[in-house]
Amino acid sequence: MTTTDPVATLQELVAAARRAGADAADAVLVNGRSLSVQRRLGRIEQLERAEGVDLGLRVFVGRRQAVVSTTDPSPKGFPALAERAVAMARTVPEDPFAGLAEAPDGDPALASALDLEDPAEPSAEELIARAAAAEEAALAVPGVTNSEGAEAGWSRTLVALAATNGFAGAFVRTGHSVSATALAGQGTAMERDYDFSNAVHRADLEDAAAIGRRAGERAVARLNPRRPKTARLPVVFDQRVAGSLLGHLAAAINGAAVARGTSFLKDRLGQRVMAAGLVVRDDPLRRRGLRSRPFDGEGMAGAPRAVVEDGVLTTWLLDWRSARQLGMASTGHASRGTSGPPGPAPSNLWLAPGPLTPAQLMADIAEGLFVTEMIGMGVNMVTGDYSRGAAGFMIRGGALAEPVSEITVAGNLKDMLLHLTPADDLAFRRGTDSPTVRVEGLTMAGA
Repeated sequence: MTTTDPVATLQELVAAARRAGADAADAVLVNGRSLSVQRRLGRIEQLERAEGVDLGLRVFVGRRQAVVSTTDPSPKGFPALAERAVAMARTVPEDPFAGLAEAPDGDPALASALDLEDPAEPSAEELIARAAAAEEAALAVPGVTNSEGAEAGWSRTLVALAATNGFAGAFVRTGHSVSATALAGQGTAMERDYDFSNAVHRADLEDAAAIGRRAGERAVARLNPRRPKTARLPVVFDQRVAGSLLGHLAAAINGAAVARGTSFLKDRLGQRVMAAGLVVRDDPLRRRGLRSRPFDGEGMAGAPRAVVEDGVLTTWLLDWRSARQLGMASTGHASRGTSGPPGPAPSNLWLAPGPLTPAQLMADIAEGLFVTEMIGMGVNMVTGDYSRGAAGFMIRGGALAEPVSEITVAGNLKDMLLHLTPADDLAFRRGTDSPTVRVEGLTMAGA
């Protein structure tokens, strides 16, 4: 189901909220369509098309707020929806920091410059062919013995926002994807690995056959892993997993966590948190970026910024609620769905690359670890203590050696960020992206 004018629909809804007794209100509408296919061993296991509209209303009665959501965007139901929301708001405790955005300055017209919509919708046959190319390339790699399948997908999502503070706007984002997972070996000695690509435009998607081939080659390379002895050594994180370290940084500078005092960086604003020369950027205006947007979940304009500049932490990531708690202003990082209030989150976040290739980065390592997979969530965001399961390859004499598994990598994120060196292989694949990185002095717990 679609709405003819989503912005007008939301303006009608917030007007209904005011008539129901709300002092202020905002509403968000998400209208999505998607098509996906899953293929395994030459057979289509699932072909799915989905369409849906979700609508959320947030109302304020003084400093009390409530959120209600629905999948019915018909205006005839708006009075009842608004009355329920206002009744809920009157029963909850006051939140002294709650409220709409102050002077929202997002520009919906920026959407065209960001080039977030691919006008061509692929057919089911095209997606089937894309998944087939990926899986067949994986199965053709010598040593690959089975497949967990390949997937290809497309989506188109319209996001609209309107509020009683005067903001109203909408934008559309499309997405294309392909992935493959291959198995190598036999019985209990089997190993698996994967590869994938995501893009806003079909033209930016990586070749499906290349995705499948890399998945197969990586699975074969992991055969016959060993469990090394416990040691303290340099660890190199492959770019596929290095982004998780950047994700921990983003969580630590999230304004909500800082305001609660639950971040290991809560007292480090304006201080060095990474090595001199390192830069971490956040840019909601990156053209064709996976998380680009002309305005955030509260109608605020985002701006490119270095959240870490020359190793120094320069800012928190703030929505208006966390900004008020900290006595600051929003940085345009509000993110939201239809069933809850906004919260701060990064947009396109990346660690700037360094001058060395991954091979050069590990060339002087007599013995080290190259991590290709992380397991578990053993991270304490209050203290920064880090302990996660891992698999990958030993580094000996500056080169990759035997595969290893059943190990744990441990350290503290404060020290890890300070002793991190990036390679030159940054690729924008997830939204939070990092080149391969080297971290000194971690503990590898093994046999």
